[in-house]
Amino acid sequence: MAERKYEKLITTNLNRGKDDIGTLLYQFNSDTVKNTPFFTDVAWIWPKPEKIVMEGTSHSHEFDELVTLFGTNPDDTRDLCGEVEFWIEDEKYEITNSCLIFIPKGTKHCPIIFHKVERPIFHFIIGQAGKYKR
Repeated sequence: MAERKYEKLITTNLNRGKDDIGTLLYQFNSDTVKNTPFFTDVAWIWPKPEKIVMEGTSHSHEFDELVTLFGTNPDDTRDLCGEVEFWIEDEKYEITNSCLIFIPKGTKHCPIIFHKVERPIFHFIIGQAGKYKR
């Protein structure tokens, strides 16, 4: 069958391997689709008995970023199914509800620490840059 005009815009080749933190499903950036103006990292965070430090270092970017955390309780979609510590500048937030966190460019954020994961948590970030950069 001949290649269709837009098929390169649909990505199904996802990573299925688990690592110490969870499963990084996919990284989409300007390497995936040339000249795309944003990137995204998509991951599942699996339940574990110990805390999970996803990012231990405070940092900032020269682009806006959206950080998301979604619980998987079908009876209460606001329930994060866990407890996450997230820092914005010098303010610590204890997150227990599904959420979207907007980080304006130049704003220090992280660490992000999963203190409790009772059910899988779906997590992704999106940034207004072709690739993730600090």
